[in-house]
Amino acid sequence: MSYQSRIRRAFENAPVFPLNSRTRYVLFSDCHRGDGSSNDNFLKNQNLYFTALQYYYNRGFTYIELGDGDELWENRKMSQIIEIHSDVFWLLSLFYCQNRLIMLYGNHDMEKKKTGYSDTVCASYFCTSTQCIQPLFPGLQFYESVILENPCNDYRLYLTHGHQADFLNSTCWKLARFLVRYLWRPLEHFGMSDPTSAAKNYVCKDRIEQRLSDFAVKNEMPLVTGHTHRPRLHDSSPFYMNTGSCVHPRCITCMEIERETISLVKWAVSTRRDQTLYVERSVLSVMPLSSK
Repeated sequence: MSYQSRIRRAFENAPVFPLNSRTRYVLFSDCHRGDGSSNDNFLKNQNLYFTALQYYYNRGFTYIELGDGDELWENRKMSQIIEIHSDVFWLLSLFYCQNRLIMLYGNHDMEKKKTGYSDTVCASYFCTSTQCIQPLFPGLQFYESVILENPCNDYRLYLTHGHQADFLNSTCWKLARFLVRYLWRPLEHFGMSDPTSAAKNYVCKDRIEQRLSDFAVKNEMPLVTGHTHRPRLHDSSPFYMNTGSCVHPRCITCMEIERETISLVKWAVSTRRDQTLYVERSVLSVMPLSSK
């Protein structure tokens, strides 16, 4: 099956959510929440991420995660990830309680597509603040793709992780997981990067982004993905967009959708004149969402 067919099939039965002047969405991807060990790439940015989550929760945004939220290739147990990052999952559970949580799966958390996964693994967690078991995401469904639709101007925004453009990380994802878990993860301690990773191999990154862009332009489908970890939002090419990731060395990136515009946003630690540190939200790019 070609990558075009894989992307097209991902949207065949995708759920549709409203997109209008009143809806607010924040799009994150590639958090790669881990087990708190030295291999946990999310660990260094967890405070930035938690601050951003609080900002979006308090302002009524719906949280959409475009896959690879949890690192289930290097780690076998989702319960360990939830335990280590219980503060993050507590805040995500508040989004869920208010029906403001939409979760997609990517190649690194492909296991979430299993029927009943949420009830088996993510139904509850141990809350450290209350010292008791609390509901987490009982009954939550993880999607491969979703569509945001504005029927007033016939505009549709297509959201998916983007691994469908990568044969190894889609069709052969179990082989890729085996290589990461038993070969590249141990070698990472010695400074060796995974050459098959779209996020770490620039040749692979360029090829996948070109495929995603070509598909979006050819089919006139405004497409938002993650997977490559490289943020992208340009007025000159409005069909392909990328949220970036939460594992950049010094920042995290995401996308905000509000008042029928989409913005690429960076969260990073900055310094005031009095030498105190604070978390800064910076808008990098803005583009209107309108009919083609």
